[in-house]
Amino acid sequence: MSRLWARVAGLFSSKSFIGVDKTGNKYFSRMEEIDGLVKEKRWVVFRREEDPTSIPVEWICWLNGQRKRAPTPEEMVELEARRERVKLNVALLKKEEEEKKAREGTGRKITIGKVDGPDLTSFVRQFPPDSKGGEPEEASEEADKSRAKEHEPEIVSAEPPEPKTTEPSGSGSSFRPGTWQPPS
Repeated sequence: MSRLWARVAGLFSSKSFIGVDKTGNKYFSRMEEIDGLVKEKRWVVFRREEDPTSIPVEWICWLNGQRKRAPTPEEMVELEARRERVKLNVALLKKEEEEKKAREGTGRKITIGKVDGPDLTSFVRQFPPDSKGGEPEEASEEADKSRAKEHEPEIVSAEPPEPKTTEPSGSGSSFRPGTWQPPS
């Protein structure tokens, strides 16, 4: 019964006005006792329709108790100016990047959606030329030959076949990927 009385009394107790944001939403708080503990209850009264996306981040942090003090109007003005500076810097960087790409003649425009693969020419340029002094084509031919040798079929010796077990075992020459089946 005391909890019910505390809630009813809390509804009629004085609420303190904390502040207002740039959209006109008003913020309030009240101290109330819940289970013997005094806690601060915080809430917002929306100016127009209840639209949670209209609440600035700083006020959301205050409502959730992540901030002890509510944001001041000076702080809000400073943060809004900072956000505008960041937007301008982003626009400036995008413009510079587009100009740089136009000068380089890549001809690619920044698009949102499907994206082409990465341009690997700058990545490949960082590697030194072949140390043997040969053509890169020769090196790739040699690499192809060595890869072909690795994939040649092995000559099976006359060893007796290993007995089949229900558990996988061995990892040497007898290993064949995809051949083991779990016991059924």
